[in-house]
Amino acid sequence: MSDLASTQSELDAGMQKYRTELTGYCYRMLGSSFEAEDAVQDAFVRAWRAYDKFEGRSSLRSWLYRIATNVCLDMLNAGNKRALPMDLTERGRQATAQLNPHPEATWLEPIPDSRVLSSTADPADTAVVRESVRLAFIAALQHLPPKQRAVLILREVLAWRASEVAELLDTSVASVNSALQRARATLNESPVKDSDPADPLDEEQQDLLKRYMDAFQGYDMKALAAVLHDDAIMTMPPFDLWLKGHDDILAFLVNQGAGCEGSKLLPTFANGTPAFAHYKPDPEGSDAMVPWALQIIETSNGRISGFHCFLDTKRWFPLFDFPEQLSKADQGE
Repeated sequence: MSDLASTQSELDAGMQKYRTELTGYCYRMLGSSFEAEDAVQDAFVRAWRAYDKFEGRSSLRSWLYRIATNVCLDMLNAGNKRALPMDLTERGRQATAQLNPHPEATWLEPIPDSRVLSSTADPADTAVVRESVRLAFIAALQHLPPKQRAVLILREVLAWRASEVAELLDTSVASVNSALQRARATLNESPVKDSDPADPLDEEQQDLLKRYMDAFQGYDMKALAAVLHDDAIMTMPPFDLWLKGHDDILAFLVNQGAGCEGSKLLPTFANGTPAFAHYKPDPEGSDAMVPWALQIIETSNGRISGFHCFLDTKRWFPLFDFPEQLSKADQGE
């Protein structure tokens, strides 16, 4: 094998080996599944172009992280800051609910677990990754300046040493430690709400999700009330409305959300938590069930504490490999 072919083979193998963890890193930095994949691809292109200058003074993994970090910092310099509705507006009420849409770039985006969780990772590492891609944690990261965000992710999520982070960012260990301290202080001002671990789901969690599915698909508000926390939260990006408390949520489902009666949910996992593809009866009157939302479910203490309904299904369903519609046969009728 020629030197050039050997070099190409080594870089290709490295890119394949580290793609999933780099995607997870870029997702935490950017809060967007699509931008994360674009960032990784850009990083790989830059790596190809600069590989003849890679002298092996650091590992290939560290070098790729350095490039990916620079790509993310360049993207974040444009001032993009993604959010959940709770970061933008005051709590809504069902009786006065207004559905105000915001552009796609406003919102945190969901990501399939398969894009950020390695199938060969140690179970303990997988549990950490699941926690670190939860929507609440990603939303909290958005409050940090880009370099503080990178430091916190590298030090506290990926467990890099301060000296390694300093080398990656071309700064001093003292600067890294200072940035980490400031990042922790910012996050402590709005601590991330705990959720039940989902790796793997235990019998109680599986039962809770089944009860939720049965209640939602049957549009049984009494059964839904039994699985929701009193202070559960519902969001619906791209609309900035968010509701808190099962009374307002259930009232919304019965009134503004009445078209969802007779829906079908298909289970999946996103952002380290259970999720569902939500199909509802076609409002045009056909026999098909049409995509309506990707629901990301948060649980705590045996009940559902939140469900985030991402309504731009033209973006999300292909990403999660869900069909464009369900037929009666798909519904098991």
